[in-house]
Amino acid sequence: MSGLEKALFNLKFTAKQLNRQAAKARKDEQTEKGKLKKAVQQNHGDIAKIYAQNAIRKQNEHLNLLRLASRIDAVSSRVQTAVTMRQVTGSMANVVKGMDSAMKSMDLEKISAVMDKFEGQFEDLDVATGYYENATSSATATGTPQEDVDRLMNQVADEAGVELNQEMADATPSTKIGPTEQKEDELGERLRKLRA
Repeated sequence: MSGLEKALFNLKFTAKQLNRQAAKARKDEQTEKGKLKKAVQQNHGDIAKIYAQNAIRKQNEHLNLLRLASRIDAVSSRVQTAVTMRQVTGSMANVVKGMDSAMKSMDLEKISAVMDKFEGQFEDLDVATGYYENATSSATATGTPQEDVDRLMNQVADEAGVELNQEMADATPSTKIGPTEQKEDELGERLRKLRA
């Protein structure tokens, strides 16, 4: 296992640990909210205030851990791109060696076959690079349609019996970043062909 592959493993492992810690913080936040509710019902104002502070602290911890996990996941995608690029570069080096031996013998059929292979691998490299650049940009940018986000938020608010503030709509980006769905499907299909 090379240094990059070890780094990739460590990044993925760290992101997984952060997601677990975020889930634990979320659970702790819910526990503190339950204690807060109980303290409020029993008219213990000072104790309720402590539980409220704990719940807010756990909520902030949860959000910070999720943000950090997301950033580490984005770095992991970039390292994955580097590992893939190194593998493709090795394949291209082998093709170049094949071209050298073909040029020495000047066998046109062999030269043509090697050139075709080189061209195919170059296209594969282009597809892989495009796919991983897309994965990296979508890992760091919001690609979820705004209508879906609004619909889910309204549904949850209705279930909870809460009205959403207009400020929520202003806080979210309205532009979709990334390629179209069709282009993404084409890239995914080309990548599947590469792996086959």
